[in-house]
Amino acid sequence: MTSRMPVRLGCAAFAAGLAVLSLAACGQDSGGSSSGGKKVIGVSVADQKSLFYVAEVDGIKDEAKKQGYDVDVTSANNDSTAQVKQVNDLLTKQVGALIFTPQDSTSAAAGVRAANNANVPVVAVDERPDPGQGKLATYIATDSVKAAYNLCTWMFKQIGDQGDIAILHGVLGSTAEIQRTQGCQKALKENPGIKVVAEATANWDETQAFSATQNILTAHPEIKAVFGESDAMGLGAAKAAKAAGKSIFSVGIDGFPSMFDAIAQGLTQGTEAQQPYKMGQMAVDNAIALMNGKGSSIPAVQYQDTVLVNKDNVAQYKDDPFYGPNAQSMK
Repeated sequence: MTSRMPVRLGCAAFAAGLAVLSLAACGQDSGGSSSGGKKVIGVSVADQKSLFYVAEVDGIKDEAKKQGYDVDVTSANNDSTAQVKQVNDLLTKQVGALIFTPQDSTSAAAGVRAANNANVPVVAVDERPDPGQGKLATYIATDSVKAAYNLCTWMFKQIGDQGDIAILHGVLGSTAEIQRTQGCQKALKENPGIKVVAEATANWDETQAFSATQNILTAHPEIKAVFGESDAMGLGAAKAAKAAGKSIFSVGIDGFPSMFDAIAQGLTQGTEAQQPYKMGQMAVDNAIALMNGKGSSIPAVQYQDTVLVNKDNVAQYKDDPFYGPNAQSMK
């Protein structure tokens, strides 16, 4: 995940115009059906800058093509207002299902409620609306609590179960930020020798993480490690430490191909690799089942595990299974 600045948005935003910036639309007509008479699957993602979302959309397109369905994919470019308009436009086209990766958890509610009102099933991926803000057919995401707990526990062991560390947070209030903070806090409670001496918000962004880590290292030159809640922030922390002539243990969560390279080079030490390409494929499978009245057995929540990648196993993931066939081109 990369930087996604939250914008608080109410349902009134649907009164805005229906302009839509479509990244890809594969042959759908104004009635929401493909040339074969099948309903088109509508897709709304927060952006196509984050490699997670790029890989998710790759998985969506590949699986839809494999199963003979068309998709109408829109990207909000990190603009909640634009995304609300795009979702409304997809619903106006009478898509058969909506695969939805919202910009942020609060603005997600408006899109889910609109889909509910249109009787269009929603398959949410990665980010979810606040509780009580609409009905999802299913939610597919990384188990970020588990991922952060496992990563922090491993990191603490690597630094001898004692010492000062810093934490770099993603966008405050986002699902991933909340869960990854919870996971690391759980690990901290089990490791009293580890002390958090500094925390900063870097919004999933490498440049912000670089600047934040520079400030942290100035105030706390003794820190042993930085837990970045994303790979971009873990990379930013490691690069700041290198620029300052310091050696720290730096980790992240994502599994970006660039993070694999950094681990292999010794710049960073580990990541919990997510599976966005698989999640995109799963979302299409679920959407098709729902469109065909066969979605009753789909679980409400489908958390996907991550894989710890470090110097001991990074070589085996050169052909990255996590981000799909195009992973190496994402560096």
